[in-house]
Amino acid sequence: MVRTKAWRIVPLAVAMSTIAAAAEPNTLSGAEKAEGWQLLFDGQSLEHWQGLAKPEIGSGWVVRDGAIVIRPKSRAGDIITRRTYRNFDFRFEFRVSPGANSGVKYFVDPGRAQGGHGIGCEYQVLDDARHPDAKLRADGSRTVASLYDVLPAAPDKPVRPPGEWNEGRIVVRGPRVEHWLNGVKVLAYERGSPAYRAAVANSKFAKIEGFGEWPEGHLLLQDHNDEVAYRNLKIRPLDDSARP
Repeated sequence: MVRTKAWRIVPLAVAMSTIAAAAEPNTLSGAEKAEGWQLLFDGQSLEHWQGLAKPEIGSGWVVRDGAIVIRPKSRAGDIITRRTYRNFDFRFEFRVSPGANSGVKYFVDPGRAQGGHGIGCEYQVLDDARHPDAKLRADGSRTVASLYDVLPAAPDKPVRPPGEWNEGRIVVRGPRVEHWLNGVKVLAYERGSPAYRAAVANSKFAKIEGFGEWPEGHLLLQDHNDEVAYRNLKIRPLDDSARP
């Protein structure tokens, strides 16, 4: 009986410790490091980020409880990564407050900014049930995980409610792009294809020449005057032989 008790307790403690270490936010496992993953946020510092219009980050962006948080109505402006990316696997977690709107953009060129906002392909971050933007396009292209205003995510996507963390993922290899939500691929498209260009022509970006087709750019977190939190921001640059 003593042996049975020890057998149950000791391995359980080890297992729990291993699980806790693996689940620690804003860290990389040994396997991830070996695969080439890089942290874009360590839970404490915004050293990998800068303001869109100027290097300084607006005071509305704060680090709170191991997350990057944009405070509501702070008008802090968008923030972008300090470096640009071409082919990559980018994973992140986001948590919206009720009725909130934000977005994760990629292929952003600061020189193309309009109205203080960066221009680029956008993985929509939104409370679909409460924010009116979700209903403004009949095709659903303004709902969470969609390519904002261009292509809709799958309508049966697995989304968690406000206050809970969702897992986002953007994979880019050349012209092919994938959006994932909570472990499920919810959108795939090819930049420059006839279908993509037709969708852009039917969007608010129709007058932006070559929208989303420039070869590389910054990642961006959007300030939309609502409180949204981000964490576990990690990226793996992909070469031609890599696989997502």
